[in-house]
Amino acid sequence: MSILVILIPVALGLGLIGLLAFLWSLKSGQYKDLDGDAWRALNDESDEKPSRR
Repeated sequence: MSILVILIPVALGLGLIGLLAFLWSLKSGQYKDLDGDAWRALNDESDEKPSRR
């Protein structure tokens, strides 16, 4: 049971770090244009032509 004295604060600390990282990503605009990135990945048009060998 004495290990719970260590594991519970560690688990709460890791959860708090994860929550802070998520809130930081929301504030920095990581989730503003989710559809745009998906369409850019599927777009075949590019400035560079692939070389055929």
